[in-house]
Amino acid sequence: MQTPPTGLEHPSLRFICQRYNKRTRYLTLYNTVDHVPVYSAYTFKRSAGQTCVDVPWMYEPQLSTYSDTDEMQPFPRGYMHMDFEDAQAVLDDYTNAVLYERGTLNPEEHQDEPDDKAATYTLTNVVPMTPDFNNRVWNKQENIIRKRLNNYCRGTAYIVTGITTSGKIIRRENMNRVAVPRYIWSAYCCIDYDNNAPFSERYKFPSFAHYGLNEEEDNSNNNNEVVEISVQQLKEFLKKTTFVEQNFRIFVGDCVPGVQ
Repeated sequence: MQTPPTGLEHPSLRFICQRYNKRTRYLTLYNTVDHVPVYSAYTFKRSAGQTCVDVPWMYEPQLSTYSDTDEMQPFPRGYMHMDFEDAQAVLDDYTNAVLYERGTLNPEEHQDEPDDKAATYTLTNVVPMTPDFNNRVWNKQENIIRKRLNNYCRGTAYIVTGITTSGKIIRRENMNRVAVPRYIWSAYCCIDYDNNAPFSERYKFPSFAHYGLNEEEDNSNNNNEVVEISVQQLKEFLKKTTFVEQNFRIFVGDCVPGVQ
């Protein structure tokens, strides 16, 4: 309903209308101090889950001190002190961060058109994820959600995917550069769904949510899997684990049909 989540306010947070190839693709709330997105909010597009090839990583001119465009742009070749890296992450921040890789909040597998997929390749849509969590845990859940919405959401599905921070920081050249998330969370809203879906899926409509712990699997947490919960339960979890206001709300009317 063209309304971002409420209850997330801080001077370091900036809204980014993620624009690519002359169109607005999705919305990101970005932390210009921690250099990570707090969340990306997007419209789900039915797809077979294909991935792009040969799409360059991009940066966000809207966070630059001066720019003649509001569209994401490929990083320039070669290193230079870029006038925008004070407010956002750059490729060098991830190059030597061997414990983490780039994980997207709006994943290309949840988009269908090539331009919508390409628009997910901006570092303002990226957080540091451990390889095990990104590839084994989170990507598997993204595919579960993709198939569920493909099969049982008849209308439009909206997804908000965000993070809570851990206190861990990726450093570069003795500077704090990128905050590492502790939890990754996600919620979807699809009011027009298939009432004939099997109960095991139907009770997860019109909305449902999940979160996961962004850590490598080891002997102490080899049960690190995604926890699926209601949107209300996710709201309560986030109120306990991160800095959100008491009026924190992910979807208009909590995605209850007819409630504003």
